Amino acid sequence: MTVTLKDYASPVKPTWCPGCGDYGILAAIRQALVQVGLAPHEVLIVTGIGCGSKLPDYMHVNGFMTLHGRPLPIATGIRLANHGLKVLVVHGDGDSMGLGMGHFIHAARRNLDLVDLIQNNQIYGLTKGQYSPTSDPGFITSTSPEGALEGAANPVALALAAGATFVARGFAGDTKGLADLVARAIEHRGYALVDVLQPCVTFNRKNTYDWYRERVYNLAESGHDPRDRLAAYQKALEWGDRIPLGVFYQTERPTYEEQVVALKEGPLALRTLTKLSLQEVEQLRSEFM
Repeated sequence: MTVTLKDYASPVKPTWCPGCGDYGILAAIRQALVQVGLAPHEVLIVTGIGCGSKLPDYMHVNGFMTLHGRPLPIATGIRLANHGLKVLVVHGDGDSMGLGMGHFIHAARRNLDLVDLIQNNQIYGLTKGQYSPTSDPGFITSTSPEGALEGAANPVALALAAGATFVARGFAGDTKGLADLVARAIEHRGYALVDVLQPCVTFNRKNTYDWYRERVYNLAESGHDPRDRLAAYQKALEWGDRIPLGVFYQTERPTYEEQVVALKEGPLALRTLTKLSLQEVEQLRSEFM
């Protein structure tokens, strides 16, 4: 069966602000899924709370909207229950690097076979413009007139430190380049981070499309070797006049699912339930009471 963009089309129209980076991310995800040949019924997108977390509403795809900061543990459960599905997590920088940072670290180190896509606009857009965990120090907003006091969280560097096996960064203003990165992440066996630099045209007037285009450059074209973890970490710390895009690091090791004995017979969701006798039920109950 040939998959096309029409298969992922939804009659629901996005309510994002005109020019929002979420449009580029939505287009890139659709293109990537078609590029790798996955049909809508083979994919499940898990989101948190935020402007971009409405993304599954705007695609013909399985979607699960969770609590703020909690999409990764939900995605973990879904993946273990049915590892026949390709699971993508799509959430913002506040969702992933704020309340969800602990889950982010553990998902990376476990090497679950899922794609973790962070819509990184360096602002809390849905709640009207507070600075987020990834905002640059000194970033001024309506609720921080003296500027952000904390250092910025770096998703790429954190993922590398946690043991992620695929770490990449894209730009919402380059839909084709981002689609290629997401496709590579989908095809990777294991946890794959795609940190997406995404302008917020309403509340973040610093990190604009033009601001990024003056600074971003392609890692592959600069001769970077994605097998070199130390070099990847050094590149992850670049921010300011030059900002690298592309695959920072990629390696292989067994996924979490491959090591779970109970999953070797196939997805739990597709198995036939064994009918237990009353005596067997009582025996099981006695073991846990």
